[in-house]
Amino acid sequence: MADSAQPIDYQSLFRALPENFLLIAPNAEATILDNTDAHVAVSLKSRDEVVGKPFFEAYPSADMNEGDVIRASHEHVRRFLEPHTMPLIRYDLELPAEQGGGFEEMYWQATHFPVLDEAGGLRYILQRSQNVTEQHLAAQQYAQTQRELDEQQQRTRFILDSLPVLIWTAQPDGNRDYFNPRWLQFTGRSLEESIEQRWTRDIHPEDLARVQQRWHESVASGEVYQVEYRLRRHDGQYRWVLVRGVARRGADNHVSMWVGGATDIHDQRQMVQELLEANEAQAQAAEQTHAAYQLAASQRETLHTLLMEAPAAICILRGPEHRFDLVNPQYQRLFPHRQLAGLPVAEALPEVVGQGFVQLLDKVYQTGETFFGSEVEIQLERDSSGQLTSTYFNFTYQQFREAGVAVGIMVFAYEITDLVLARKTLGTRENPAPDTLA
Repeated sequence: MADSAQPIDYQSLFRALPENFLLIAPNAEATILDNTDAHVAVSLKSRDEVVGKPFFEAYPSADMNEGDVIRASHEHVRRFLEPHTMPLIRYDLELPAEQGGGFEEMYWQATHFPVLDEAGGLRYILQRSQNVTEQHLAAQQYAQTQRELDEQQQRTRFILDSLPVLIWTAQPDGNRDYFNPRWLQFTGRSLEESIEQRWTRDIHPEDLARVQQRWHESVASGEVYQVEYRLRRHDGQYRWVLVRGVARRGADNHVSMWVGGATDIHDQRQMVQELLEANEAQAQAAEQTHAAYQLAASQRETLHTLLMEAPAAICILRGPEHRFDLVNPQYQRLFPHRQLAGLPVAEALPEVVGQGFVQLLDKVYQTGETFFGSEVEIQLERDSSGQLTSTYFNFTYQQFREAGVAVGIMVFAYEITDLVLARKTLGTRENPAPDTLA
């Protein structure tokens, strides 16, 4: 059994403590008196290199601000004789040559404790330091990842809210849980008045049972939901809309949500009806016109909230040079032989430069005034033949901003070439040139 009268070697005991302690004199130079073996290990300096030296001679501070933080903590202990925990500081350590040399980025959390004598005066300052580099860098990475995620979510929400399409989402059980501002502006209802099954209140009574039946069938089977019906606008007018929704499935193939949207096709439908009623004798031409309408409508039927699945030709042009930042398949399909992404409009589509479209893009980008084009004729090279073809579009150029600054233009377009040509053909047959008599 050990001799209880044997004196205790307190210095050896101190040095063997399993934490990073540094014993400092209370003088202004903060002379280092001793440190633990653990502190020697983490500081990468031997005890002989630091004991007896002023603190900032033994451990020079590369950053004056960080040195001021340490001095202020020492002074706090001297003045108030109470512990003081410093803010997190960066203090890089120089690696020995056998470890590759250079400096390693490190972050530290340190607390200074007063050690008092019998009279209550300050005898020593004891520094306890902790290497929190791993935790700090992990927290920085998490914060950066979260910022990037938030930015992506905000960008996605901006695009969904800005699309000139009525967007909605629904839970797996079919209850609608989101409608974008375009839908709410169209119906004049609030989100609370539209979610769950309350959106059905704006369906024309003659269409309601058919729409609900189709929706229930799709929810039960998970198949694509597609239907045309009359939807009441905020002014009380019923407008024909084409609605399409698809189920999003998880890794287990179970439906996790529904996404969909509606396109106002009232004018096109009305126009077709008027053309059909104008001259029943022109049945064949009317059928061709209706077929052209169906083709144009089918380009709208694949609408999804995800841009790449939208039924219209959509692209995002970024910067004053109008560089293609995003091109959905519908837009790329207009130019199957061309590379668009990453190129400015003037380089990717040189034939439109002389037609004034780049100047129009410049105006929208600079003024923020949205441009709506109706049945606009554009000469395009649709294949690699080098020949230009007359093509007709309804389209929108809309400026979009980030952090209050204009950064690009969203293009939303439908091609209506067949419909325009069919209408022109029908108009020629209804108004033939008079016979010429010899």
